[in-house]
Amino acid sequence: MSWFTREDGDYLASAKGQTHAGAVRGGPPNGAPAKATSRAQAKNVRTEGLWIKCAGCRATIFKADLEANLFVCPKCQHHFQLSARRRIEMLLEPGYELVDSGLRSTDPLEFNDVKTYKERLRNAQEQTGLRDAVLNAVGLLGPHAAVVSAMEYGFIGGSMGAVVGETIARAVDRARQERKALIIVAASGGARMMEGVVSLMQMAKISTALGQLDDARVPYICVLTNPTTGGVTASFAMLGDLNIAEPGALIGFAGPRVIEQTIRQKLPERFQRSEFLLEKGFLDAVVHRKDLKNYLIRALSFLQGGSGVSESS
Repeated sequence: MSWFTREDGDYLASAKGQTHAGAVRGGPPNGAPAKATSRAQAKNVRTEGLWIKCAGCRATIFKADLEANLFVCPKCQHHFQLSARRRIEMLLEPGYELVDSGLRSTDPLEFNDVKTYKERLRNAQEQTGLRDAVLNAVGLLGPHAAVVSAMEYGFIGGSMGAVVGETIARAVDRARQERKALIIVAASGGARMMEGVVSLMQMAKISTALGQLDDARVPYICVLTNPTTGGVTASFAMLGDLNIAEPGALIGFAGPRVIEQTIRQKLPERFQRSEFLLEKGFLDAVVHRKDLKNYLIRALSFLQGGSGVSESS
């Protein structure tokens, strides 16, 4: 029984980033004149996707302004979700290399709910351009050589299955072997139920690898983003030398609605949000996205005693 397949290369094989381009398909509705439909489609092409509504203040924001502001609402500072590729581009200097990308999930349980697991995987791969819910990259974070593992929430809710667990474990091993700082950007709903108990086993595998990284005295910083929940929070997301989060991020094991229904009590305002967890001592810092890269550079300078690029590089 195979839980994932390696499609190319050996353990240290690397793959360069690939551009994902979507295709728009469609035809005229039944009975609609082709010319009129063509004009309507042309109008949609000019206007579609130019504006985005903020989930925090409900303001309508010009997409170009949002992109220029690192996908942070300029009015209420709500932090929009970022793809794994954008996270890596935001943190690492140009010239970084994508690695450990040769794994693809299989479906040994032949799991089926509303859709088959194979269909969910295929749809997620088409929508994100990724093979699974994580990307690993090696490059420079300021002067520091680093391994960055960024999770993709758009891929089945960033859920952690065998491929995600193996990919993150390889990032940890690479950081230990090459003595490069490890940065994990967490964004996940937890373990992937379609892979059963194997998804839960990833918690122990990654945590064990992080214990070896700690013994080697290689720094590890976890950046928790909205949302980080379930088995990801219960394992590697809370094991960093520094655990930092973006403002307003939902962080916890079970969600607040489940907790309220279980204990039959009203929870405090902003419960499980990053600011609440910082106040209670679960986090070391809450850092605005525009300050995140400089914060990480300063933190690594402190953790590595002011050193920059590792000796092995």
